[in-house]
Amino acid sequence: MKKLLAALLLASLTPVLATAADAHRSTGQKVAEKLREQGLSKDAAIVAISTLPIVELRGAIPVGHVLFPDTDKTTRLGRDDLQRAGRIFVWAVVGNMLPVPFILLLLGPVSRLCMKVPVGKRFFDWLFTRTRRKTAEIEKYEFWGLAIFVAIPLPATGAWTGAAAGWLMGIAFWRSMLSILFGVLGAGVIMTALALLGWIGAVIAGIVLTLFFGGIIVQALRKTPAPRGEGSAL
Repeated sequence: MKKLLAALLLASLTPVLATAADAHRSTGQKVAEKLREQGLSKDAAIVAISTLPIVELRGAIPVGHVLFPDTDKTTRLGRDDLQRAGRIFVWAVVGNMLPVPFILLLLGPVSRLCMKVPVGKRFFDWLFTRTRRKTAEIEKYEFWGLAIFVAIPLPATGAWTGAAAGWLMGIAFWRSMLSILFGVLGAGVIMTALALLGWIGAVIAGIVLTLFFGGIIVQALRKTPAPRGEGSAL
């Protein structure tokens, strides 16, 4: 559990590295420009970007703040900033959650069908092995472990991988949906804090989320009954 919580805390610093690159050269920004050229609204562009694997919400929120720039030149954080950030946050969460139910429902039948051919088998063997390796630490914590995994805004995490992990762990559909939603909301808080307050905001958000998720997991572990010894009465 310590490794898992440490990863969430350290991940609050990681978005700084991602956003240090030129925003106009990012994948999300390029996609947004193409979508805007096709006539999509800014809100729809944020939703579309957030549905993409790898990019997801962690890419959609920074792009959203490019699409909706801060017109107030003062450094003070005001109501307009919060309203703008809230609007971007909501649409990014909606977009990131859109593929999740389809992954949870279709991954099983699609993978079984595709694995009947060699190419499909190699792909899904690679995908499942990769997912199991990256989610090995969270399996014992199931619901909240999956939420923390999704909340870490790194390229190897997120709702797409989280949905695959939830299916592989055998977590029920609605529990997986709720767990992933909590994780997406957590990632959104970190990325929004980064966009509004810079790396200091991301660190603060990461610490708060670490304490929040950590406290929940500790309480859950305390409520879990200890396994009986071999000599215990049945």
